[in-house]
Amino acid sequence: MGKLNPKQVENLSEPGTHEDGEGLRLAVKPSGRKSWVLRFQIGGKRREMGIGSYPEVSLKEARLVAAGHRKQLANGIDPMAARDAQREAERESQRAMEAQRVNFQSLAIDYHTAHGSTWSEKWRKGWLRKLELYAFPTIGKRSVSDIETEDILRVLQPIWSTKTRTADEVRGQIEQVLDAAKARNLRKGDNPARWRGHLDNLLSRAEKKRARKREHFAAMKWRDVPALMGTLAAHDARAAVAARLMIFTGARAQMIRLAAWGEFDLEVGVWSLPAGRMKMRKAFDIPLAQPVVNMLKELQPIDDSPFLFPGQGKTGAIHANAVRNLLHSLGHDDITRHGFRSSFRDWANERTHYPREVCELALAHDERDQTEAAYSRSDFLEKRRGLMAEWAQFVDTQPTNNVIRAAFKGA
Repeated sequence: MGKLNPKQVENLSEPGTHEDGEGLRLAVKPSGRKSWVLRFQIGGKRREMGIGSYPEVSLKEARLVAAGHRKQLANGIDPMAARDAQREAERESQRAMEAQRVNFQSLAIDYHTAHGSTWSEKWRKGWLRKLELYAFPTIGKRSVSDIETEDILRVLQPIWSTKTRTADEVRGQIEQVLDAAKARNLRKGDNPARWRGHLDNLLSRAEKKRARKREHFAAMKWRDVPALMGTLAAHDARAAVAARLMIFTGARAQMIRLAAWGEFDLEVGVWSLPAGRMKMRKAFDIPLAQPVVNMLKELQPIDDSPFLFPGQGKTGAIHANAVRNLLHSLGHDDITRHGFRSSFRDWANERTHYPREVCELALAHDERDQTEAAYSRSDFLEKRRGLMAEWAQFVDTQPTNNVIRAAFKGA
């Protein structure tokens, strides 16, 4: 039988702890606030567990709750761990209920609203229009928590062969929206719209390659690149640094996106990419000009991420479209990321005397045949270092002076 009675509990006002028995006690604060506490021991450790405030929880109710927890202890169950697990299950149930209420179309529109203000007008309209035409009719009303690979295929397969480039853009947009759903705890697991290691095994890679060949990568004229670099240098987005690194080095977008701190030796000025990161599956070193080294030394790691450009998706790296979206927001929806490699190559042709093989190798294009490569094993690193230093000097000068200097520089 307990030591306290309802009248005592009601009238107790002296600050302190008042025992009821078997570990149950009433704690009275100096403010007069009263709460129930159960003291128990498990695994050799003494614990205290709050079981509610008075008068919301009466003496009778507190005793019943305490009795239930003592029964758990008798069965070897930690009441606090069990309570936490129950609360987590309730939160998970609530998240699941919320996820069921959020369909793909509404979340896509939310995503468009949240990010579209930084895009160009053309890209903003086109982004939503493609989903309206190809995705919403199939998965628009489907809960974001329920969308699986088969749903993605039902969207893409009808247009993959005839409109491959559009289909791949739609796939990327769906991937973005589902990444946002995961960030909001509306879904779990891998993104069913991801390409590498997933949809590339289910949809024709050949079609995608042919579409890329048909797509003549729109390139910025090399004389205009310094002005863009000046704009990017003044931009505080991390994607702007990624874009500058892409232009400085002539690297492909995927090489930039997954660039890891461990690949860079800033003292020597070399970016060493392992074979697995290269299109031709051959390790490759990129010489870094001094402006690049300076830029990277100012870039601080974020949250212990191994990547220069961290993100929220499965890879932990910046989103695949981050640089493209930034360029569009700056009004450059008429150029592509890959096109900067063409800008560099045109500049090298017109403004330098470096041999063709050096210029091509600067873009990781090794055009030597097997016999030639067997006798000429050099990667022309030092010659490429000179070439990339000249390119960096050109693009990293003030925009108004670049055209003047380029015009008077000997071919």
